[in-house]
Amino acid sequence: MEISGRAAQLTPSLTLSIDAKAKAMKAEGIDVCGFGAGEPDFDTPDHIKQAAIAALQSGFTKYTPSSGIPELRQAIAEKLAADNGVNYKATQIIVSNGAKHACYNAILATCQPGDEVIIPAPYWVSYPDMVRLSGAEAVIIPTSERNGWKIRPEDFENAMTPRTKMLILNSPGNPSGSVYTREELEALVDIAAGEDIYILSDEIYEKLVYDDAKHVSIASLSKEAYDLTLTVNGFSKSYAMTGWRLGYLAAPEAVAKAVDSIQSHSTANPCSFAQKGALAALKGDQQPITDMRDEFDMRRNYMFDRISKIPNVTAVKPQGAFYVLVNISQLGLTSQNFADRLLSKANVAVVPGAAFGDDRTVRLSYATSIDIIKKGLDRFQDFCRTL
Repeated sequence: MEISGRAAQLTPSLTLSIDAKAKAMKAEGIDVCGFGAGEPDFDTPDHIKQAAIAALQSGFTKYTPSSGIPELRQAIAEKLAADNGVNYKATQIIVSNGAKHACYNAILATCQPGDEVIIPAPYWVSYPDMVRLSGAEAVIIPTSERNGWKIRPEDFENAMTPRTKMLILNSPGNPSGSVYTREELEALVDIAAGEDIYILSDEIYEKLVYDDAKHVSIASLSKEAYDLTLTVNGFSKSYAMTGWRLGYLAAPEAVAKAVDSIQSHSTANPCSFAQKGALAALKGDQQPITDMRDEFDMRRNYMFDRISKIPNVTAVKPQGAFYVLVNISQLGLTSQNFADRLLSKANVAVVPGAAFGDDRTVRLSYATSIDIIKKGLDRFQDFCRTL
């Protein structure tokens, strides 16, 4: 049976395959230290769960508007104004089945065959395939450890062509943990505005920033930035709600309407009672989020300090998210070979950088307990010394 060309060109997610392999080993009783996780190891705060339970018990289990319940869209608009300094009407907010879904919807609504989308590497694994599914072409721009794994204005300008439709930015970033400064973003916006290039700003890790880093929403920088930016965010990382599958897009009215139409014909509405949980997340106690961030910060410092002392590997200290991107290029292995051997010989799971468009690196997540981090880094260090 023949499948479509678009489906045939997709690549399986290496992040999910590594995680599945590690879980299979654990199921066999093997003591695996998993650094592959892309989700908080904390439980969803109780007041959020209780709101969803109450919604279920009251019978709130039917279809909702495809773009989300009005009160949640309004709460998101209020959140964006208060936290991010950007003003959207509720009609410009589309609630989706996760931030991943929001990213795909945004690309599908704005890009088509013949368009090019610039994606700095290392990138989150799904961006290029989302672009390919829209029929557009993903243009991958390598970044360097020296520049904190961030695209520079000259990189952007050199990659542009008359076909460039969009630049995708993820700050704080996965897998690098990099956070763009206001000045860095303004320089990129100036270029995009000069050519009417959309910026897809994936801000899913915005609550997880450390030290003196500040999250800046691109749409808040200027009217030109606002008109060109498609802001994506969600509840998975900040509120430990990965399985709830709730994200959102904030965009100019025309794009929001197009996304609403796409969603109405594909997935329809996001889960009804989960939306009540999301409403409680925005309106309720934020202390659990602060506590989670503080715990991640402690783990981040420990993991980076340990890695920085291992010979022949290097890393940039992450300013956000919950990952450390480790440059293993001096060890003489591809990232896939390194990850496979590390898992089979040392029972440590990491994600190869090839999944993120940079074969020089592997990604370690500190979204796991400090005990596992300590044990896993002991094994990681011993393994690196054998190479």
